[in-house]
Amino acid sequence: MNSILGISAFYHDSAACIIVDGKIVAAAQEERFTRKKHDPSYPYNAIEFVLKYSKLKLSEVDQIVFFEKPFLKFERLLETYVAFAPRGFVSFAKAMPLWIKEKLFQKNLLFNKLKQHDQDYKSDKNIFFSDHHLSHAASAFFPSPFDEAVVLTADGVGEWATTTVAVGKNNNLEIKKEIHFPHSLGLLYSAFTYYTGFKVNSGEYKLMGLAPYGNPIYENKIKKLLDIKEDGTFRLDQKYFNYATGLTMTNEKFNNLFGQKPRNPQNEKITQFHMDIAASIQKVTEEIMINLAKSIRKEYGIKNLCLAGGVALNCVANGRILQEKIFENIWIQPAAGDAGGALGAALALWHIDQGNKRLVNPNDDMKGAYLGTEFDQIEIEKELKSAGANFETLEYNKLIDKAAEFLSNEKAVGWFQGRMEFGPRALGGRSILGDPRSDKMQKNLNLKVKYRESFRPFAPSILREDLSEWFDMNVDSPYMLLVANVNIDKNIEMTDDQKKLFGIEKLNIKRSEIPAVTHVDYSARIQTVTRNTNNRYYDLISKFKEKTGCPVVVNTSFNVRGEPIVNTPTDAFNCFMGTELDYLVIGDCILDKSKQDPNLKKDYTKEFELD
Repeated sequence: MNSILGISAFYHDSAACIIVDGKIVAAAQEERFTRKKHDPSYPYNAIEFVLKYSKLKLSEVDQIVFFEKPFLKFERLLETYVAFAPRGFVSFAKAMPLWIKEKLFQKNLLFNKLKQHDQDYKSDKNIFFSDHHLSHAASAFFPSPFDEAVVLTADGVGEWATTTVAVGKNNNLEIKKEIHFPHSLGLLYSAFTYYTGFKVNSGEYKLMGLAPYGNPIYENKIKKLLDIKEDGTFRLDQKYFNYATGLTMTNEKFNNLFGQKPRNPQNEKITQFHMDIAASIQKVTEEIMINLAKSIRKEYGIKNLCLAGGVALNCVANGRILQEKIFENIWIQPAAGDAGGALGAALALWHIDQGNKRLVNPNDDMKGAYLGTEFDQIEIEKELKSAGANFETLEYNKLIDKAAEFLSNEKAVGWFQGRMEFGPRALGGRSILGDPRSDKMQKNLNLKVKYRESFRPFAPSILREDLSEWFDMNVDSPYMLLVANVNIDKNIEMTDDQKKLFGIEKLNIKRSEIPAVTHVDYSARIQTVTRNTNNRYYDLISKFKEKTGCPVVVNTSFNVRGEPIVNTPTDAFNCFMGTELDYLVIGDCILDKSKQDPNLKKDYTKEFELD
């Protein structure tokens, strides 16, 4: 038996995973344990979890691999500062002490941290380092259902690379092309995240959700910031940006081009300007991704595409690539960001460095992304009792029937079942569920449960066999990473007066039979559900369909704004008591909010730092 521990850390979304004989056993992000969103620190708790789940002591693990190479990253920082000198000295002065003290000598740092897990761990000879973008590419290709694929990765920046093209075949994976820092699609998108007043490395999905409320009238101005070639490759004009050497993403020249300063989220509301900016950068991003996809399809002639890196979480762009039919098949790593680098680094070591054979799973090897913690019924009841919860325990069929009944009566339900998901999406393990037929559900969930901006869209979970009847799509989308339109026959046409509305005014228009999951442009970010990946969730949606005729439920992550997705039954109960959720279904237990001790209510509006 060979075991490999993969680690990603020290930037954002720290995580750990264990693979045994090439099979993914467990993976989790550190944020779920520390309750600090996007936690970048050494993933002590995530490592403890994956070791415990795989029944291994650290001294019994064969290899440990870190997801990137710190010396190369340091080289890039130094060369960047030299190239832009003397501009950027403040940033340089802030960064260097940390690098010299910790990050540069990361093998030693890791070894000292790892010793905390096991006093019998005595040598650093089994610590290896992967390349950042190879880790991303490996996380996309090796678990995919393809024996051959071209792999496109795009993010902010790794060591030097920001965008790469790799080709994978059997157990081989080789990076063929790279775009280097400071030319980065991820950083371009993050610059506009910053400019519209959202938090970088956190609020990019808000920018994507805001885009359909606007018109892409700034597309041509954005194209002044960069030179896009026909094949999708690009160069950014650094005169407009500050991220290479400064402490902000954009500069005065950028502000002057668009006519406004960056939005201050503390005291400035989102306006039509910000919606139009969001629509514009989203359109440019999609154009670049589509052109890149077309050029690599033509160059390599391979019918399968894999995607990873933070930009691969842009499910609207992914949906456009699918819609254009550039590739016959697309597969996207559900933990596409840096967390997934831990997994990719371990898989790269196993297949590429050690030359181990790859057995392709026709469904994929991610186990539905259910790779995190799980709690048996005894543990759940013990935690609930300790928290002071009032609950009833039901046998399986009654539990499913009651939960479906709650949903059909427009109740908001916390759903905590099985293993926690790996990656940023809740997929029916740690979810908040609602009735998609309700025209009040989106606004109520956003404002009363999630405590977040009312414009944010929700995703539909749908039985796979009913997908094409409701949406303009007929491929698996188990990880909620593809967007498609609601079918025309399910839409409700807007009146002439409604069509004249602008921005957020569009939010309250009922535009389909499932308004709670229909975005203002008639699109939806879809999760397909099958019995073999999540039997309990499948049964719940089936029962909801039996009661209502609708095979769709609203699915959003079980947390409030700024909080990581819940990990333990105690986390779930705290979130339940800090929000206006009506019911919590956890294991075989059902909790009714009206029967809880009112003294246990929490003020969740100020509990977490806003994202």
